[in-house]
Amino acid sequence: MTLDSLEEYRPSETEPFMNERQREYFRKKLLAWKEDILKESRETLQHLQDENQNHPDLADRASSETDRAIELRARDRQRKLISKIDAALQRIDDGSYGFCEETGEQISLKRLDARPIATLSIEAQERHERRERVYRDD
Repeated sequence: MTLDSLEEYRPSETEPFMNERQREYFRKKLLAWKEDILKESRETLQHLQDENQNHPDLADRASSETDRAIELRARDRQRKLISKIDAALQRIDDGSYGFCEETGEQISLKRLDARPIATLSIEAQERHERRERVYRDD
């Protein structure tokens, strides 16, 4: 399930949308992405354990604490991303993967290839972002 095996096949607009081959392609892509994140997370944990030492110098200690806080924030983002990957895998299993949650329309293969956890079509995502901007500006 390496990224090399993903290179052998590319979903095409000429085949039926979300056929078995496309679903398997996206499943492998999502699982490979999840495995990369988990591997990186394990490396971060190891690094944090290795760094867990007292620094006699105040500046070194402050720098180490800042690095630790940044790594923990990154781990939290990774945890949320894994949750989104798991949700996408569940959608593949239940047959709703690749369809916009807002409109029910197909999400373009190009968008799914670039962002396999996408739940909205480009148009729905743009509407969502415009609404967010309007409310944020108030």
